[in-house]
Amino acid sequence: MSNQPVQTVTTSADKAKLVLAACAIVAGVVSFYVLAGQTALLRAAALIGGLVVAVAFGWTSQLGRDFSDFARESVRETKKVVWPSRKEAMQITGVVFGFVVLMAIFLWGTDKILEAVLYGLVLGWR
Repeated sequence: MSNQPVQTVTTSADKAKLVLAACAIVAGVVSFYVLAGQTALLRAAALIGGLVVAVAFGWTSQLGRDFSDFARESVRETKKVVWPSRKEAMQITGVVFGFVVLMAIFLWGTDKILEAVLYGLVLGWR
């Protein structure tokens, strides 16, 4: 069986788009802090504007299109999931809580036994 790694080829235009997207994010964050004396609405608009420009640059790159395809396929797969009923979810939650309680009691008991052995028998502090 061949186990060759898959290599993706990124053009320089895609790299430039991603760099511009990163610059747009930085510009949005910097403008948010530079406009500290302005209204909160203007500051938020500058931040959101930078993010929107970054998403627009990222969306037009190959990486952005691949991410978009992945997200679309993920939503499609999520719709295929068979979700448990309320009764099943409550039963499973009860089993988990019961196991957690049993593990807590077990670990507490183990701690107390080790404490008694270590401090009482080995070190003689009690």
